[in-house]
Amino acid sequence: MAPNQPLTEAEVETIKSDFPILAQDVNGQPLAYLDSGATAERPTQVLDAERRFLEHDNAAVHRGAHTLAALSTDAYEDARATVADFIGAAGPSEVVWTANATDALNLVAYGIANASRGRGGVDAARFRIGPGDEILVTEAEHHANLVPWQELAALTGATLRWVPVADDGTWTAEDAAALITDRTKVVAFAHVSNVTGMVAPVEQIVGLAHARGALVVLDACQSAPHRPLDVQQLGVDFAAFSGHKMLGPNGIGVLWGRSELLNALPPFRTGGSMITTVTMQASEFMPAPERFEAGTQPVSQAVALAEAVRYLQGIGMERVRAHEEHLARRMLDGLAAVPGIRVVGPPVGVPRSGLVSFDVDGVHAHDVSQYLDAQGIAVRSGHHCAQPLHRRLGLVATSRASTYVYTTEHDVDRFLAAAAEIRDYFGATA
Repeated sequence: MAPNQPLTEAEVETIKSDFPILAQDVNGQPLAYLDSGATAERPTQVLDAERRFLEHDNAAVHRGAHTLAALSTDAYEDARATVADFIGAAGPSEVVWTANATDALNLVAYGIANASRGRGGVDAARFRIGPGDEILVTEAEHHANLVPWQELAALTGATLRWVPVADDGTWTAEDAAALITDRTKVVAFAHVSNVTGMVAPVEQIVGLAHARGALVVLDACQSAPHRPLDVQQLGVDFAAFSGHKMLGPNGIGVLWGRSELLNALPPFRTGGSMITTVTMQASEFMPAPERFEAGTQPVSQAVALAEAVRYLQGIGMERVRAHEEHLARRMLDGLAAVPGIRVVGPPVGVPRSGLVSFDVDGVHAHDVSQYLDAQGIAVRSGHHCAQPLHRRLGLVATSRASTYVYTTEHDVDRFLAAAAEIRDYFGATA
């Protein structure tokens, strides 16, 4: 089978059998889990890897000379190397463990704020921003990649600007080019929108931003789990994603950054584990990545995330992407045939991820979700932590069906059949 071909139904069924949670019934119906864009389920291999570590190797890392401490430290750093290889990093030192992607994005924003206050000395001067400078985001951002930049602007006096979206919630490189100027210091945007499924023109934006001397921060939460991600090839400066969206555990995220930038960025959190020397007057910090990992580290979570990465690598990320795009087309075609349903995001024929957000005329998104849930179909409803985007679209909320490696065509077809019944059920067709 070619590496870019969608998974066969037989392959998906085999994969699905690795996920114990998917074998259950919900409300008397087989579970069709279409909410992986919020949180992915975990295969037995990942659950077993974390349990095995906790049962045999668990100890504090980088702190002890006994056998378990050494085993634990090795497992922790091996996990870092595994993730670094997965995203095309130049080396493990470019991978920082965080609590989640939100934490990772805050680390960068508040690190820049600290640099702008004079912390970090000469090396950190490249990060300093203030009045007259600009931070650029898009109108489609998840709050995790909007609110930290709002705070950075408020703390430094810089101006926050945003790329507007079109009526379908998408934006283009041309839209961004009009706003990237010599005043732009940071450009932050999602690789893949968690609402529209749009795949951003990353390399074009990087070229525009770097030509003006601006840093590029990529929210990779909806791309790292679902398609090949090579941070060096993309050319971005920082990238963030979460473990729980890619078959891994809660409580761990990843910040990738170019080595020279991470070693110049002042730390956001301080305390133990990230220092070289401490006196009563001052402290000196370790090089990256340890300078950003204050306190007790998420060791078992890192081990489990590395196992999730190996699981995805075993499938092949090109095949993951192809499978989800195939399912997205199936959903788009099916929803297009249902009167009264409006899909947001790129139209059929334009590359997008395996998620589809939609509005049912006359029926609130929460009611849509509950109707589907009664039939064992799990979807997301709400503003998906993207209130400005929904406001621009003239919507309070949407429903979102999102796929992953364990999603079958049958899951999608059940969803489409149920979606076609919603307006009749709520009397919204009169």
